[in-house]
Amino acid sequence: MGWLVLASLFFYGWWNPAYVLLIVISVVANFGLAQAIIGSEFRVGRLLLLAGVAANLLILAYFKYAGFFLDNLNVVLGSAISWPEIILPLAISFFTFQQIAYLVDVRRGKAREYDFRHYCLFVTFFPQLIAGPIVHHREMMPQFLRPSNDAGLSLDGIALGVSVFVLGLGKKVLIADSVAPYATTLFNAAEAGATPSFIEAWGGALAYTFQLYFDFSGYSDMAIGLALMFGVRLPLNFNSPYKSVNIIDFWRRWHITLSRFLRDYLYISLGGNRKGSVRRYVNLLLTMLLGGLWHGAGWTFVCWGALHGFYLIINHGWHAIWRNAGAFEILAPGLKMWVSRVITFLAVVVGWVFFRAESFDAAVQVLNGMAGVNGVVLPGYLVTKAPILAEALLALGVEFGRLDLFAGLQQALQLVALLLVVWLAPNVTEIFLRQQPVCDAQSHDLQESRWSGLRWNANVAWAFVVGIVLMVSLTRMTQISEFLYFDF
Repeated sequence: MGWLVLASLFFYGWWNPAYVLLIVISVVANFGLAQAIIGSEFRVGRLLLLAGVAANLLILAYFKYAGFFLDNLNVVLGSAISWPEIILPLAISFFTFQQIAYLVDVRRGKAREYDFRHYCLFVTFFPQLIAGPIVHHREMMPQFLRPSNDAGLSLDGIALGVSVFVLGLGKKVLIADSVAPYATTLFNAAEAGATPSFIEAWGGALAYTFQLYFDFSGYSDMAIGLALMFGVRLPLNFNSPYKSVNIIDFWRRWHITLSRFLRDYLYISLGGNRKGSVRRYVNLLLTMLLGGLWHGAGWTFVCWGALHGFYLIINHGWHAIWRNAGAFEILAPGLKMWVSRVITFLAVVVGWVFFRAESFDAAVQVLNGMAGVNGVVLPGYLVTKAPILAEALLALGVEFGRLDLFAGLQQALQLVALLLVVWLAPNVTEIFLRQQPVCDAQSHDLQESRWSGLRWNANVAWAFVVGIVLMVSLTRMTQISEFLYFDF
């Protein structure tokens, strides 16, 4: 236990040793506050909780939002207040939220008193320290408290963990990094003032949609795999979110542990749905606004959060009015599912434009392109290849020329293939479902892979597959490639 804590702090300090002191102070202070709350009377405990939450949020605000606040203050006042550049500490959003949740649960009587070593490992456990999942004490502490002969290293655990880790690495290196240049080309051009056409805008937006998913879900799979090597099961963080049939369903599947935190410690604390429908919708919007701001100090993130807040309001309104009236029931169940899935997916893609864009102007340019405002341009060679079709399209206002921001057939085929994967293929957790790779599998709608070849077993065939994926992934790791959620 002590060795894992030291190893985790060493891992964190490898990035910047100076910030090890920050996380150590945070862990010690929050543990001390929790002990004080446990032994205090009602009013004192409440004050200690408020002080603890405020202190955590102030530290987070200083490192993450001070520059954003001053930039906006300078715009409003016309001033030029300067501030030294602040390097955002890795994982500060994650370990701050994790400890706030613990303090609140201690105050609510939902958390027992734990040994300091166990608490340290709960916060610093290196597989999930940098970018989640945001773990809960009720999930992790019982595993850390097991007798040593029931936990720790085992050949079965290492085989399972390595396999999950390698598939996550493959998702990141072989898929996310391969489509990243398409997204970067589009959004950099839009930031520079370019006006992407319909195909260019959709090509780049879809590329980022898949890059973000395979990047972050790949990281989460890697975290799950690393933890399994130590006999620890982390919670599920992704459950095929692009298969969602509405936005409510999407937030049950995307970044599940963040959604859980926002629901349990923000939405419910604001009143949830207990004070009428209007207040419920206000609470939804506020929760998503703050969820957007959590991701980054920028108005584009606030806009992304607000957009998803309105999505959720519309979704709940639809359920309350039209579904009860039988609307949409004229479609066959299978067709209804696919119509709902496509509508939800397109809404999510639009939201990712704000999430990725460096500025509002860039986001507007991309959205204009996706709406066809900047025109529809097809490759010029089609004029000679299919003159009759080209003539008909010209009559409809379609132009023919160069697509500087689209890589042609290669990009189109890659995006179609990834769309089929996210809609039809089982996710990594479902491939390993028989081995229960996560601690909360029973809480999610998981379906074991329908294809026997995509059900993991500790055999030679899977060892060969995992070895090939690892070898190919390592050969592709020849350039700098960051995980997107390290920035948050």
